[in-house]
Amino acid sequence: MTTPLHDRLLAAWHAAFDADALPDPGPSLVVRAPGRVNLIGEHTDYNDGFVLPCAIDYQTLVAIRPRGDARVRVVASDFGDAQDQFELGAALPHHPDLAWANYVRGVLHTLWGRGLPLRGADIAIAGDVPQGAGLSSSASLEVALIEAFNRSQPLGLDPSTVALIAQQAENEFVGCQCGIMDQLISARGRAGHALLIDCRTLDARPVPLPADLAVMIIHSRVARGLVESAYNERRAQCTAAAAHFGVPALRDLDESALASDGDAPGGMGDRAAALDPVVRRRARHVLSENRRTLEAADALAAGDLVRLGRLMAESHASMRDDFQITVPAVDELVAIAQAAIGPQGGARMTGGGFGGCVVALMPRAQAPAVQAAVLAQYRSPEGLPPLVWVCRATDGAGALSAA
Repeated sequence: MTTPLHDRLLAAWHAAFDADALPDPGPSLVVRAPGRVNLIGEHTDYNDGFVLPCAIDYQTLVAIRPRGDARVRVVASDFGDAQDQFELGAALPHHPDLAWANYVRGVLHTLWGRGLPLRGADIAIAGDVPQGAGLSSSASLEVALIEAFNRSQPLGLDPSTVALIAQQAENEFVGCQCGIMDQLISARGRAGHALLIDCRTLDARPVPLPADLAVMIIHSRVARGLVESAYNERRAQCTAAAAHFGVPALRDLDESALASDGDAPGGMGDRAAALDPVVRRRARHVLSENRRTLEAADALAAGDLVRLGRLMAESHASMRDDFQITVPAVDELVAIAQAAIGPQGGARMTGGGFGGCVVALMPRAQAPAVQAAVLAQYRSPEGLPPLVWVCRATDGAGALSAA
């Protein structure tokens, strides 16, 4: 059974490539990879910490047909059927004008750099993951592209390797120093579950979602973009804090190490006092967020929505005050959602910050009232109402079908 997204994908394919007049002009394979929402654990992934995301039922589709040469031709349905083409090789340049094309080029550049036996391909892309909302549309695209080459050529890559290649492409080619969470949940998500991911070892423990739990995503309509100085600045501050304490990553510190009253273990108190106050607050968020994430996984597995809601509230306050990545509109939206939810569940900003989305968890029966409250009470700084989605936790990347 096809969907409107699948139909749009194939329409873009045929408009771009039917002129070749091949005996069978369609793609040989269609692959999907989901976006994600992070329930708790923000900016902990690149600090070797813990995160608790789930894959969602919004996704990127990639249709592919391998070629006999090194040419790659791409059409992007989401950008008015814009096209790009290039030759595979070590010196693949950035596209001067099309930002989306650099995700494609970055993936192929990274695969090529690993010495994998690549051939060219004709590719069509279509997605419905909201862009600029903090739901990892870029990771969804990267993982779908790699999985399309992995399955059609084939390359023999396991899901964790797919995620690592996608992260490398975004770090080194696109220029966003993201952690592994987004790509890993897109590659390895499990229907009906969140994943408690150890970002150092890549171990992932499925955490079942209660059957009556609603996962609501509320878009503030404040656009955000991760390839900006603020995200990379936060990562540099975390690296500086780890180096100050002489540890590989902030994950290796205990919260008590940030005490400056002389009582910190191992003589850490003097080191904490000497740390730049802003950097210290960044580290405090990461250390406390790791603890909250582990506790939230236990609360979710036990169906304890009251405890989960308290942890989500603490997480949002830490992002607002210590990590300073929320904006007033998002803070207001969280407050509206939390008031409508009450004690059985919670709300917090999700994603990299500086706009984007709120995630709210509640009994499913409450979802209509919570949605009505945020639609009635919230407007963005430009006067726009929020966008609201109630999502399902889905499986990670995989093949849909031969077209």
